[in-house]
Formats: sequence, structure tokens, C-alpha cells
Amino acid sequence: MDFLSSLAAIVVIDLVLAGDNAVVIALAARQLPPALQRRAIVWGAVGAVVVRASLTVGVLWLLQVPGLMLAGGALLAWIAYRLLTSSDDKGRDIAPAVGFWAAMRTIVIADAVMGMDNVLAVAGAAHGSVLLVVIGLLISIPIVVWGSTLILKWIERVPSLLYIGGTVLAWTAASMITGEPRVEAELASRPVFRTLVYLAVIGGVLGLALLKNRKPATEVA
Repeated sequence: MDFLSSLAAIVVIDLVLAGDNAVVIALAARQLPPALQRRAIVWGAVGAVVVRASLTVGVLWLLQVPGLMLAGGALLAWIAYRLLTSSDDKGRDIAPAVGFWAAMRTIVIADAVMGMDNVLAVAGAAHGSVLLVVIGLLISIPIVVWGSTLILKWIERVPSLLYIGGTVLAWTAASMITGEPRVEAELASRPVFRTLVYLAVIGGVLGLALLKNRKPATEVA
């Protein structure tokens, strides 16, 4: 059940965070001839996933360093908050490539830079399992190549879907914080405090995001 719940978290993370990376791919390839666009999108996505896999495995190793699991959890909570409150269109300033290999290079580099939130989230949800990382990345390929634009439209029509993704990210952040060895040792005999950490992180992220998102509407009114 732990394996399946972690896999489900990785799938939701991919669904929520892969959209911007799909936008990057589309923008980089938009000036290529139609015959090359599809190839650039598919192979660019594959190259980006390979790079992302290497980064994720590296993050898995780094999270074994004392203290970094706690720091990673705090950073992921911030990422969840930014996901729910940011209205910026990431990647909109990416210049279109004029050739197949130029598009490939742009896609891989831009995805590596912009995909660090996904890398950290997947590594946190995987709890050290390389198998989960691999399965999650295999799932992310069709999501990025074929499904992300559809997912973006769903989120635009039903904004509450974004809050589901934010909740999963916040839950993953809380699990990383409580999974830090020193914190875990302190909470071993205090299960109530573990629950309080989850409530504080998830409730804090969602509550602050809701307050932030309601401010513009109040100001306009």
C-alpha cells in the first residue's frame, strides 16, 4: 500500500507540474516545419526525461545527507504555495528554435531548469525508491508529450483541481519533514505531533494560498 500510495502521489505530481514543461516544448518547436515538430516534441521530451531521471536519482542521493530531507520538505511546501498562487506563465519568453537539433537542445535545457520542482517532488514522494522514480518518469513521458495541454485546459475550467495537486505536494513535503531522521526519532514516541506536522504544513499551504488568491478579488470589489 505504501508503494501504491507513493506511486499515486508521483502520478498526481506529474499531472500538476508537467503542464508548464509541455508549454516549453511547444514553444521551442513552434516554428519548425510540421514534419519536424512531432519529432522534436517526442525526442525532446525523451531527452528531457532522461536528464530529469539523472537529476532525480542525484536528488535521491542528496536527500540522504542529514538535514537535507527537512530542507527539501520546506522547499517543496514553498513550491506548493507558489503553484497555487502564481499567475505567471512560465516559459513564455522561450525563443522558438529554427532547426531540429536546436529545438532538442532548447527543450532539454529549459526542461532541466524549469523541472527542478518536479524533480524534488518526485524524489520526495519516492522515499528513496529508484523503481518508483523510473515508473513515475515513464508515466510522465506520455503526460508531457500528449496530455499536458488537455490537463491545462481542465485546470483552467476547474481551478479546484490545482488545489488537489497542491495538497499532494504539501502532503509530500510533510512526509519529507517527518522523514528526516532526527525529526523522525523525536516523533517516534509522539504520533500526535506527527499528525500536527501534517496538518500544519497542508493547512498552512492551502490556507495561505486561499488568502493570497482572495486578496485581488477583495481589492477589485
